Amino acid sequence: MTLAEKLARGVLDAMNAGDIAAVGPLVAPDFVDHGAPPWAPQGRAGYLEILGYVTRALRIRYEVHDVVAAGDKVAIRATAHGVNEVDMLGFTPTGKPYAMHTMHLYREAGGLLVEHWGIRDEIGVLWQVGSLPRPRPAGFGLPAAR
Repeated sequence: MTLAEKLARGVLDAMNAGDIAAVGPLVAPDFVDHGAPPWAPQGRAGYLEILGYVTRALRIRYEVHDVVAAGDKVAIRATAHGVNEVDMLGFTPTGKPYAMHTMHLYREAGGLLVEHWGIRDEIGVLWQVGSLPRPRPAGFGLPAAR
């Protein structure tokens, strides 16, 4: 296991345990989260703030499916399980659970995680919780959604 993988798994384990303070020693003070919304704070403190929101308000817990590590980078494919109990992207909460496909790429330098890129299927979540209607198929010989 590379150091990048060990650190990234530490982040997800801490999130799943609800122990966001345990993430602090794993990330650099000037940590850059490229996957965060543009208005989100950066640096270690900003990352911990975002993870606190994700675990407390969204109740996200990660199920890891694949980990690929090479050198200073690690990629993780995971499903984020949560409950839609807060305003999400301007949509009223529905109280429904969801499973969101995610991909994460972390970079390590100097023994700490220094960067993160994240991709999330947020539209899929809005479909699952009923905030957005599922689109009707356009072609492909598929029947129209009911």
